[in-house]
Amino acid sequence: MTSAALFAAEPRLSAANTGFLLLCSALVMLMTPALALFYGGMVRARSTLNMLMMNFVGLGVVSVLWVLYGFSLAFGPDTGSLIGWNPEWLGLSGIAPGELWDGGNVPVLAFLVFQLMFAVLTPALISGALADRVRFGAWTLFVALWATAVYFPVAHWVWGAGGWARELGVIDFAGGTAVHINAGAAALAVVLVVGRRAGFPARSARPHSLPLVMLGTGLLWFGWFGFNAGSGLGNDDGVGALMTVNTQVATGAAMLAWLAHDRIRHGACTSLGAASGAVAGLVAITPAGGAVSPLGALAVGAAAGVLCAMAVGLKHRFGYDDSLDVVGVHLVGGIVGSLLVGLLATGEGQSAATGLLHGGGAGQLWKQCAGVLGVLAYSLAASAALALLLDRTIGMRVPAETEATGLDRAEHAEDAYDFEGADTPAARPAVRPGARPTAPVTAAAPAPEPAGRPAGG
Repeated sequence: MTSAALFAAEPRLSAANTGFLLLCSALVMLMTPALALFYGGMVRARSTLNMLMMNFVGLGVVSVLWVLYGFSLAFGPDTGSLIGWNPEWLGLSGIAPGELWDGGNVPVLAFLVFQLMFAVLTPALISGALADRVRFGAWTLFVALWATAVYFPVAHWVWGAGGWARELGVIDFAGGTAVHINAGAAALAVVLVVGRRAGFPARSARPHSLPLVMLGTGLLWFGWFGFNAGSGLGNDDGVGALMTVNTQVATGAAMLAWLAHDRIRHGACTSLGAASGAVAGLVAITPAGGAVSPLGALAVGAAAGVLCAMAVGLKHRFGYDDSLDVVGVHLVGGIVGSLLVGLLATGEGQSAATGLLHGGGAGQLWKQCAGVLGVLAYSLAASAALALLLDRTIGMRVPAETEATGLDRAEHAEDAYDFEGADTPAARPAVRPGARPTAPVTAAAPAPEPAGRPAGG
């Protein structure tokens, strides 16, 4: 081979793929505030800021940890198929701007920031299960510990070179196991430790702002294209385009399936059902979208819509208080999407692996089962241990009085909505000098709450 041929064979930075990945990173970053709006609309009005902050704080905590050691643990050279480590990546001081990732054509820094946004989002998903009852300081410490002990190792298992799930051949294009099953199992573990809200399940805490829920859903749907399509790290093989199509159609199918379930079971097609169904479809297609056809994506979405809608009722049957249905949507949706890869993989997408219904036998299905069970068991056990540690030391639960009146004032010294501002002296119009005095202003009696207002809202 000539020197010219050797030079031509060397990987070179692709400006197109790099720009695409940076754009997708920004879209994934948007998903964290979008999730905050989605969750924030579902809680009581006087705990809205607390839920927003439980999501936003991860942008600070995980970003710092990722630079210090998180990226090294998740994607450094493998040790025992369980964890990565590269001391040159501590603080990112050993990464040159033009250094390419893993022999590809995008910079390490571009891949790093894309994966950072996944690491930020995943613990934020857990927050919805703990609405209305967890101290903000304890939650912030939990995020730091959980990212270190759970997310970073699991990300290495699934995506890191040498990780056991990747070496086994588990297909997870964008995070069904590492993100959604991981977060869903953690949510179940922590709510079992922290306990139920006062009055659960007899007293219902309805969403205080369904328009906020719908806005958050729309932004999540938009950002999810970066989450899913960006995981191909470029557009050279067409898998990113396939993933984009599959993301859209699976989400639409899941939303319709959930609405059909609502109509049959409850007699109405609700906006909360539409939002929840869309998120369930997004979750389920995340691991599968690079391996299935668009028709397969429709099947994944429809299955997720029905099964997740059925799963949200399990908390009442088994008595665990998952406030905003993280277990029912993310854990169950992640399992559905991950397992259906073993049935519906065509062998024409991200890999040549084929599912049972495409003549590939049960081999890929068993691999998917191993990935699901391994991540679920580890996350459940490790998350419970971390929650117990914090609960027995600094305490995770807010006082009963704070839980009853809402967390915003007690935890953040702020209110999401100014219910009383119109009655304060500062809000009253000033009297101009020389103007004729008017009748003294008296505080109006508070208006009665409208019928149907959420309890505690």
